[in-house]
Amino acid sequence: MSEAEAKRPPRILSIAGSDSSGGAGIQADIKTITMLGGYAMTAITTVTAQNTVGVQAIAPMSGTVVGQQIAACISDIGVDAVKIGMLHDADIIENTAKALTGLNVPIVLDPVMVSTSGAALIDPQAIIAMREMLFPIATLITPNLPELGHLIERNLTTSQHLAEAAEELSAATGAAVLAKGGHTSDQRIIDVLIVPGAEGAERAIQFDHARIDTPHTHGTGCTLSSAIATLLAHGQPLEHAVRLGRNFVLHAIKAAPGFGAGNGPLGHSAVRKLD
Repeated sequence: MSEAEAKRPPRILSIAGSDSSGGAGIQADIKTITMLGGYAMTAITTVTAQNTVGVQAIAPMSGTVVGQQIAACISDIGVDAVKIGMLHDADIIENTAKALTGLNVPIVLDPVMVSTSGAALIDPQAIIAMREMLFPIATLITPNLPELGHLIERNLTTSQHLAEAAEELSAATGAAVLAKGGHTSDQRIIDVLIVPGAEGAERAIQFDHARIDTPHTHGTGCTLSSAIATLLAHGQPLEHAVRLGRNFVLHAIKAAPGFGAGNGPLGHSAVRKLD
């Protein structure tokens, strides 16, 4: 490898929806990837009209166009990691899976189903397609509590439920699972990383932090998954990539600019250092 090649940033492909307000989706991914020293590419799955108070309209792309966007990036620029976010329907999922076939890089799948404001973002049949076509190729799946409940078809409320469900999903898919505990009733936020093939304390790794009293959390899931993908592309091991990615999100929440009347965006550009 030449010196110039060694200095090139890792290439991250985000396959996700567009958020017109800039807080989540493709827009949050580009900001995160850039701040963490990656080169951001995109395949837009859906255009949304949304802001901090809700989603006003959703217009999905055709699955063929999504697949063509992915192929265009891979065939010319190349890719070192993939982040997958909002996939509206089974057609988009099928074409995404086909376009990623044979790609030997980390794939971080954030199974986006419901927006922060509570709007449904995915067709019910798409959940079945996601299980069949994308879970088998994912390196890491990053559901929050409601998403995890949808995926294993159970009502989850506590961190104990979260850990058990994460184990179940990892066993069923063969992928690592980062179950996010922001929606639990616990006083602290507890996330659980299940690492397939590991044993004991290295299999179920727990991360926790105090809750931050703020409404400005729009795009936290998108930001976390794209941060982890970027850090994996930099060569970080999975546990460390998750730890640094969580720290990036925490700093971005604390730096939120306070825009909007509802769940405002994070302050991605204000993050200068990771712990």
